[in-house]
Formats: sequence, C-alpha cells, structure tokens
Amino acid sequence: MVFIHKQLLEYGVDPSLADYMAGTIMIVFIGILCIIANFITKKIVMRVITHFITNNKVKWDDLLLERRVFHRLSHIVPAIIIYYFAPTFSDYQHLIEKGAIAYIIIVGALVVNNFLNALNDVYQTFEISKIKPIKGYIQVVKIVVFILGAITVIANLMGKSPFLLLSGFGALSAVLLLVFKDSILGLVAGIQLAANDMVHVGDWIEMPKYGADGDVIDISLNTVKVQNFDKTITTIPSYALVSDSFKNWRGMQASGGRRIKRSIFIDTNTITFCSEDMIEKFRHIHYLSTYITNKENEIAEYNRNHEINTSNRVNGRALTNIGVFRAYINHYLQNHKGINQNMTLLVRQLAPTEYGLPLEIYAFTNDTRWDVYETIQSDIFDHLFAVASEFGLKVFQNPSGNDLKSILEEINKNSMIRENNQS
Repeated sequence: MVFIHKQLLEYGVDPSLADYMAGTIMIVFIGILCIIANFITKKIVMRVITHFITNNKVKWDDLLLERRVFHRLSHIVPAIIIYYFAPTFSDYQHLIEKGAIAYIIIVGALVVNNFLNALNDVYQTFEISKIKPIKGYIQVVKIVVFILGAITVIANLMGKSPFLLLSGFGALSAVLLLVFKDSILGLVAGIQLAANDMVHVGDWIEMPKYGADGDVIDISLNTVKVQNFDKTITTIPSYALVSDSFKNWRGMQASGGRRIKRSIFIDTNTITFCSEDMIEKFRHIHYLSTYITNKENEIAEYNRNHEINTSNRVNGRALTNIGVFRAYINHYLQNHKGINQNMTLLVRQLAPTEYGLPLEIYAFTNDTRWDVYETIQSDIFDHLFAVASEFGLKVFQNPSGNDLKSILEEINKNSMIRENNQS
C-alpha cells in the first residue's frame, strides 16, 4: 500500500487522490488475487482431488465428492487471503479480520454439515443402517455445530470470549427447551426405537391414528416418513412411535409365512348325512379316496363295538357332507404348493350366525409378497366356492334384488295359471 502510494506521488498525483487510488488499486489487486486463488483451487486442485477419488478403489470418498465437501472447503482460501491482507487497511483492519474470520467459521460449519451428510450416506451403504439408523443423531450433531458456530461468530464480532456468551445461556435454558422440544423428544424416541429394535427403514407398519399403512422410507430426528400403498407419504412424529401403539409387519415378513384367515358361510339348510350315492361319489375325489375308506372303516368299527342300530341315522356315527367338505379342504390345503406346511393349518367351524355356519380357513402362505399372497388366497377360495355344490352344500348369501324379482315373477305366474284354470 505504501509502495503504491509512493509510486503515485512520484508520477505527480495529488496526495489526497493518491491515498484514494492506492486503496482502490489494493482492493482490485486483492480481488484479482482471490479470484486467481479460487480458480486455482477449483479448477486445478479440485480436479486433482476428483481424479484421485474417482480412480481409486475406495467407494466412500466418492460420497464426499458428491456432497461437495471439498468444494465448500475451497471457499475458505479467498477468506484467508483477505485476512492476511487486512493489516494493509489499518483503519479497517479489525473489521476486515472479524468479517473474514466470521466467513471462515460459517464455511467451516457448512463443510461439517456436508461431511455429516456424506457420513450418513456412507453408513447407509451398510445393511445395519436399516436396523440402526443414525440420521437422527447426525441431526443433533448438526444442531450443536450450528449453535456453536453462531455463538463463535457473534463472540468474534463482539470481540468477546465465546465462553462468556455460553455462560448466559443458563438463563435461556427454559426457552431453548421450549424451542427444541420436538428435537429433544425425537432424540429420546430415536434412542428408544434403536435400543428396543422397534422399527427399521423398509418395515411395513400400520398406525391408523395417523393414517399410516405402508413402508418406512426415512427415520430422522423429528419425523418418520411412511410411504403408504397408495404412494402417499405420511409423516409421523418420532416420539409418537414410542408413546402410541403401532403394528409392525416385520415379524410376518421374517417368518416366511403370511396368514390367511377367512370363512365360507354355509347355508345350514343344506347340511345333511351322506347317502350311499354321495359316499360313492366322494370316493372318486382325489383328495378324499383314502379318507373316505378309512373313515368308513372307523365308523363301522365304532358302531359295531357299541352294538348300535344303524337303520336309523340318528344312532351312532355317520358321515356328513359338511364334515367331508371340511376334510376335503384340509387335504386340499395340505397339498397346495402356495401354503406353508410348517406353520399352523386349520379348517374349523365357528359359532353359527344369522348368515349360516362359518367354515374358517386358518393357514399361512409360503410367500409374504402382497400380490402373491392375494393371488394364492383368491385361487383357494375360487376353488372352494366352485366345489361346495359338489358336496350338496350351498354358500349362504343374502337375497339380492334379482332373487326377489324371480320370486315375484313366480308368484305372478302361478296366480295367472290359477286364474286361467278357474275360468
């Protein structure tokens, strides 16, 4: 600055104008120097770093590059140059230095923010990230970093010690607790969720209170995002998963079987003892041939041992069409390729209702995928509804409009016949 000022005076420039011109020339020089330094940093140094990172075998450093950690770091170079040249402007030295330091602190906080994002990305490449997510903890660290950065910037501009400002935070603790209430609750909830292994990314959960029914796609400090099956996104407060109840289907998915629990309602008016013709017909059904033979021998032996008069079907034991149908369903499921044979398999009667006799199928498919599960379940009931009539049974159904219309038409037809006969 002094050198430039002397040179201008030697050229005959007015002293007052020389001071102004020297300052302007110095500012332009520093600006050009900062631009050159920034250009060298971004175009040369960053290219070397990028080339090294993209050509090595390590993968995690690629994420540092994607998160622009080194690009953020390059912004510190111009600030260092400005700080170095601050003594040139003695009247504004302290102001320039404080501004440069504040800028460096802010850039440093942003670098740490990008680095933490990259750290989370690296962690998510491991399978354990679905079980133990760290996004919530990283967000807590970010809050701490930005708070400390803000305190340091303010202390630097005020020319005070950061510890002096921190000591005054004791009086603001109540306000801070109120402002960061959700974050604190979220942090505690995140620790509980991880410690108790309650929910992972990718889990299918149901939480009717919040309208959530789908897969967990993100777990953060304050929220858990659930992508519902209609592709909408439901955001649930993290602490709600601890304070409220929810259903996690992970156990079903891990077991390898998904439950079928559905009933067929049989019209009780069609339940009857099996006639000889029915038994002979059932004997030719693939899944019943052995069952019918064994059951007939068992019933005959029982009636013979107890000297029961079988001329009346009420006496002793006899086959019923509902019992044979139940046995058929059981054998059919035992031979179905979509049913998990290592899990519970039941065909049972429930208490009769006004809709008939419920015959419940309780079994598990061997594939937990939703579309496959629904296909297996539908195929089973398609078949059972179709074969029920082969056992002399009718599936109960409330009368429809067409049924009432047919009855009315039959009544009208009979009335017309009677009228014609009378005439």
